[in-house]
Amino acid sequence: MPRTSAASLLLLLPALVLAAPPPARYVDATSLLDDDSLVEAWYGGMVNMRVAFDDACGDTFCEGDYSNLQPLRLRCSADAATRVVKRCQWAFAASNETVNPATGAIRVDAPVFRCRIPVAPGTTVAELARTWGGPDPLRAPIPRTGRSVHDALGACL
Repeated sequence: MPRTSAASLLLLLPALVLAAPPPARYVDATSLLDDDSLVEAWYGGMVNMRVAFDDACGDTFCEGDYSNLQPLRLRCSADAATRVVKRCQWAFAASNETVNPATGAIRVDAPVFRCRIPVAPGTTVAELARTWGGPDPLRAPIPRTGRSVHDALGACL
């Protein structure tokens, strides 16, 4: 078995350093909330958005094939260096159950919906946090889009 000398390891070191993956360009937007007021606005907005969704569900989103819609997580990606949001998406679980009257078997139809939330180019994480930290984050206009999360969900669900 050949011996590896310290000198040969030093020759390999530049290749190992070059092989290291580059730092992540995009990260979860919440990792860029660097101010307590933005953290409170973002997470408070997420809670208020879920409550508003539940309030609106029966009259809007939940009237179709799936009356049981449950919001999962609204997640946004952002450029780690510029803090500009790239994309936002809110996932929902749904279900519709039917009972076979002859056998008692239960059939479950349970899709997952992935609703893209519109974000205008150049929108920062701080802008979204402030928008969603307001009194009605579900219906608040997303900066420079003229649309709200509610509008996006109407088109998705």
